[in-house]
Amino acid sequence: MKDIDAIRRDNMRLIEKEAGGTTEAATLCGMSPSQFINLRDGAKDSKTGKQRGMRKETARRIEESAKKPAGWLDVDHTSENDGTPPAAPAPYESPSESPGMPPDLVITQFASGGGMDSTGRLLLDDQPGIIRSWKVSHEWLRLNVPHHTGVRNLCIVTGFGPSMRPMFNPGDPLLVDTGVKVINHEGVYFFRVGDEGFIKIIQRVPEFDGPGFALRIISKNPDYPPYDISPKNPHFEVLGKVLTVWRSEQY
Repeated sequence: MKDIDAIRRDNMRLIEKEAGGTTEAATLCGMSPSQFINLRDGAKDSKTGKQRGMRKETARRIEESAKKPAGWLDVDHTSENDGTPPAAPAPYESPSESPGMPPDLVITQFASGGGMDSTGRLLLDDQPGIIRSWKVSHEWLRLNVPHHTGVRNLCIVTGFGPSMRPMFNPGDPLLVDTGVKVINHEGVYFFRVGDEGFIKIIQRVPEFDGPGFALRIISKNPDYPPYDISPKNPHFEVLGKVLTVWRSEQY
């Protein structure tokens, strides 16, 4: 059972999600981003090493600023989400473990819920566990991922299924840009057809019976033949573009 401080920290993440990011949530609550991060993550006491709790007066002030009813922070709202705290909608900042260094960036998993099917889940074939988040420095992101549509659009997808071997293996981390919603050129994309998710190479190819084009879906594994799909298919949706993959090797 969670204690009151853990409940308040989870609810601070809900405020952050609703506000659209750390800076926005901090402004809403009338504090600096670093103050918000410390309250959200429970900054450690320098003497005891334990997480500090939130004072009752602080909780009431935050509720008033965020236009929440009195006592809202003290109630566990995760039961409204099947008992699991919702994944952050975008990467968020977290205090660096190195004293004096700027905050790190936590890139969270792609939320596979959201009404994709009747159960509200996106089906990912044979996904061997989930990488829930990565904590990286802003410098790492700048040097390793220089091109993206915006930091808030980045997320982690855990590789699934054997069709893209040897590009990546099931369970490998993939960095996805969810700001890409249209296929303008060849690349590796994360998409869905109905309630099933896929990661494939997609090419634009001319249609032979018209002026338009089709999308050719290609797997790296030769056991999976390519196929075409119309970009106008109402069941097809681009969820994002894969920017980087890290391929594992077993020893």
